[in-house]
Amino acid sequence: MAATVTLEPAGRCRWDEPVHIAVRGLAPGQPVTLRASLRDEKDELFRAHARYCADAHGQLDLERAPALGGSFTGLEPMGLLWALEPEKPLLRLVKRDVQTPFAVELEVLDGHDPEAGGLLGQAVHERDFLAPGVRREPVRVGRVRATLFLPPGTGPFPGILDLFGSGGGLCEYRASLLAGHGFAVLALAYFRFEDLPKYLNNVCLEYFEEAVDFMLQHPKSLCACSFGPTNILWSQ
Repeated sequence: MAATVTLEPAGRCRWDEPVHIAVRGLAPGQPVTLRASLRDEKDELFRAHARYCADAHGQLDLERAPALGGSFTGLEPMGLLWALEPEKPLLRLVKRDVQTPFAVELEVLDGHDPEAGGLLGQAVHERDFLAPGVRREPVRVGRVRATLFLPPGTGPFPGILDLFGSGGGLCEYRASLLAGHGFAVLALAYFRFEDLPKYLNNVCLEYFEEAVDFMLQHPKSLCACSFGPTNILWSQ
């Protein structure tokens, strides 16, 4: 028996948007295992799975059917996405290039794992990080090393300075998603990137003041803030 996996919205949507997953064409009460997998830009594999039973009409709607086991249990319509775990221990799912989507492969297997049977149906769901019209602008002004994300429209927009991660480098995926919700966001690198210091303890606070000044002076950013110890939000 062939099963049909349906996704709403079909095709592609944002990483932070919900997707409705349903399966049709099953036998009434049929036990199945749903499996999700994706590979990041370094070809590392992340997977999640859950066990379900079809309803009396041979349909499975993840907004109504609770998971009976696997990576999670209970009613979790987005569980196959938030429960993705690395095949190799201690890896973290990170989007390194926000200009390309993640492709999530969804599979429906007959029966419940670990004795799940053959493949009944599958679909590929793309989840991206740039909403239509969001602009991505690399920033190299003075000492500032960053990327500015601007929503569509004329603005000005509420401004955010995004300091993300404790491993250094430039992380853009959270800033790009926030821009899709109407914020002007500066994803700021502050060590271990280009000509910035290699170690966190060598970063001077004046660097962050320079980044704040950039946002205060930008015509698209409505950033009413001052620099000081209580005005910086450190997020990891």
